[in-house]
Amino acid sequence: MDALAWSRFQFAFTITYHYLFPQLTMGLALLIVVFKVGALRTGDPRWHDVARFFGRIFGLNFAVGVVTGVPMEFQFGTNWARFSGYAGGVIGLTLALEGMFAFFAESAFLGLFLFGEKRLSPRAHLGAALMLFVGSWASGYFIIVTNAFMQHPVGARIGPSGALELADAWHYLFNAWAFWQYAHNMCAAAMTGAFAVTAVAAAWLLLDTHVVHARIALRVGVIAAAIACVLQLFPPGDRHGKLVAEHQPIALAAMEGKFASSARAELAIIGQPDVEHHRLDNPIVVPYALSYLAYGSFGATVRGLDDFPRDQWPDNVELLYYAYHVMVGLGTILAAIILAALLFLWRGRLEHTRWLLWILMLAWPFPYIATTAGWMTAELGRQPWLVYGLMRTKEGSSAHVSGGSVAFSTIGWMGLYLVVGVAFLALVAKLLARGPADASAEDHY
Repeated sequence: MDALAWSRFQFAFTITYHYLFPQLTMGLALLIVVFKVGALRTGDPRWHDVARFFGRIFGLNFAVGVVTGVPMEFQFGTNWARFSGYAGGVIGLTLALEGMFAFFAESAFLGLFLFGEKRLSPRAHLGAALMLFVGSWASGYFIIVTNAFMQHPVGARIGPSGALELADAWHYLFNAWAFWQYAHNMCAAAMTGAFAVTAVAAAWLLLDTHVVHARIALRVGVIAAAIACVLQLFPPGDRHGKLVAEHQPIALAAMEGKFASSARAELAIIGQPDVEHHRLDNPIVVPYALSYLAYGSFGATVRGLDDFPRDQWPDNVELLYYAYHVMVGLGTILAAIILAALLFLWRGRLEHTRWLLWILMLAWPFPYIATTAGWMTAELGRQPWLVYGLMRTKEGSSAHVSGGSVAFSTIGWMGLYLVVGVAFLALVAKLLARGPADASAEDHY
């Protein structure tokens, strides 16, 4: 592996590991607000207990997310210096906004939420939870805007030095690609948070402990997951997919394993892409569906990879194809699980249906895997571009950093992340063992 390959691997590893934590904090932030609103409306202190319990899970995730996110900032300078020099004048705006405003707001109000409950009125404590939600979701938006610019660069121009400079801040900040990508991503985060809450509640019911708290968490988690599943598909998923079809048709063709252009194009449910022979082996397809999903017409023509120069294809079509289908497949499975849970909840039988509680308890990793596969789809689909249509990935790495140096730091980060991960799991296990009732008995400053 050369320096470029090591730099790509290091960033892929660190950002994949890092995003395991923010996706849960953003999902929990919304549900904590729901729990606090429920506490005020019902006057039942057990809603406060549940909010407090998951607030602590949030705090632990937030801390580990900060630790694992720092290396990515350094990589812009160490491994991707030419990219930083070229695009830093544009993406620096949103990265600075995320750090200076959203991150600090999230940090400050997390402190108020965790340690200020007895000093604040119930409504003020709800306000702290609400601002925690706003801070975490604003942080996500600024990061998504940065990525959306790399996918669909707008609001910038090439300056006299040859580097990009901001031309229209409004156009950059409110890029249509960013809006739909953000909506799609936050629905995924809400699903991750909802399935995590549901898994904890299901475990408590299976163990016959914290039963009243479990009923609260289970009801909120299942309903939130159901809403997020629906919104994930339409309109955000639909609109984001149509943007990919319009602006990145090569990525769409690779995602579907489509090599030859055709009207009334079929949607591949599964198959094995054979890039060497330009075909999809053993496909199971839905006729006409891809044309409609991509362009809103059953008769629309969908261009295949063969219509484009080979040097503009994603450099790993197979991995892109499978990542996309893993995302869609797991999303379908999660929707089926939550539909069954919603039906049993409506009938008042969910907490007594042990086989379904087992499924809900064990399903929590699926949203993480689906989200990771979704981000892999977005990033692999953008290749070979770092900034789509403007800078290729091979042009953005640091010119004077050797592959050995990047490999050395990669091994170091992997070792550090292993230690952090083990410590995180131990602390989460400790919190789960204590439960919400024990947390409510402690003093809150």
